[in-house]
Amino acid sequence: MREFTPIAPGRASVYLCGATVQAPPHIGHLRSAVCFDILIRWLRASGYQVTFCRNVTDVEDKILRTADREGVPPWIVAERNQRAFTWAYGAVGCLPPDIEPRATGHIPEMIALIRRLIERGNAYPAAGDVYFAVRSFAGYGALSGQRLDQMRPAEDSGDGAKRDPRDFTLWKAAKPGEPYWETPWGRGRPGWHLECSAMATKYLGPSFDIHCGGMDLIFPHHENEIAQSVAAGDGFARYWLHNGLLGLAGEKMSKSGGNSLLVTDVLTRVRPAELRYYLAQAHYRSFLEFSEDALEEAVAAYQRIERFVVRASEAFGRLGIDYDLGEPSGRADGEQTGLPVSFRSAMDDDLSVPTALAAVHACVRDGNQALASSDKAGVRAILVRLRAMLDVLGLDPLAPPWAGAEGGSGDRLRTVLGALVKLTLQQRDAARARRDYATADAIRDGLEEIGVIVEDTPEGPRWELKR
Repeated sequence: MREFTPIAPGRASVYLCGATVQAPPHIGHLRSAVCFDILIRWLRASGYQVTFCRNVTDVEDKILRTADREGVPPWIVAERNQRAFTWAYGAVGCLPPDIEPRATGHIPEMIALIRRLIERGNAYPAAGDVYFAVRSFAGYGALSGQRLDQMRPAEDSGDGAKRDPRDFTLWKAAKPGEPYWETPWGRGRPGWHLECSAMATKYLGPSFDIHCGGMDLIFPHHENEIAQSVAAGDGFARYWLHNGLLGLAGEKMSKSGGNSLLVTDVLTRVRPAELRYYLAQAHYRSFLEFSEDALEEAVAAYQRIERFVVRASEAFGRLGIDYDLGEPSGRADGEQTGLPVSFRSAMDDDLSVPTALAAVHACVRDGNQALASSDKAGVRAILVRLRAMLDVLGLDPLAPPWAGAEGGSGDRLRTVLGALVKLTLQQRDAARARRDYATADAIRDGLEEIGVIVEDTPEGPRWELKR
């Protein structure tokens, strides 16, 4: 990313392999979504006009097996789980893609791509299937660093119809009970790899800037995308970004392994913004091993940021001072508006979010010192700078979707709770005023027992719910 040069000046086109919607999302799915949401935010913050395409695979072997097991049409499985993914993406603050194509809506483009490959001699029909001939593409294996003569056969056997066991399927002949489309080679459905090539080039053009996805997709999925697209005459992706996987006790997180952490389950224990912080904090290419301790550490780290942002904003509200997130907070050593040089350098260095977060926490420490010393100008400058960084990371507590995240009855309950706590704190202040410190301490301890933490600040006591 340090030397990223887009095809079109001032513009960036990004394709992300989205979900295969055979089941509800677990937090491993969200790691990829959050990592590349930060990429999109950083490109836009850097002045690029971004076109972001994230596909949905809604016809695939796993979806068909799930539908067969449940005794329902595959469209029901796909639609139900796509809605669950859309909700989960939004819950952790991922910006919606500009385009979200579904595989089943692009069969004509897939058939056209197969025609081009057959005409060029890179693909061949056999027994109702259509295969890509890997030996016809000299660059096969370059992305994953594999040699063709050392590769294992492709997962689909081909029942002896293949010319080479490593050839992969572009089109699968229809089987009883499966969905199918009419083609020149008979009834059937697309292969998984074909789908992404057709959708990416339809919306981003034959050559585009960045292709993203998990490291588990490098081979065979992304390798096959390159082969079929370039062999057909397309330039395809110029840069490839792959996120590390999220595992549990050293194992890749998966539903089949019985170790899935569903998003809905995790969000009963932590808030969405806290989960986003956890998923974003490591470098996007690193393996992230899930543990409850690590999640709690992330929760505590995010809350340190949140406490300062809320305290500083409340202080300005009480003082009647306004501040503008978009205003310059002062420039030093080439610092650009709102974003410290250390933060910009970190993000330009292959999206080094851990280093960027170090700049965030340094800013919070400086901000707390400024609050303690009643340095209003310092607090204002730090708050503007901090919120600019948090906006890039999608972690600003005062911005949607985190602002007022409880929503509906949750907001009303917090309003009622706030009024009750305020009344209780007034009783505590009265006890302290008459030097009845035992009663004042008892009130504070009682609030803590029910989960309300009270902090005495120069601006007066403030409270928050214990997490």
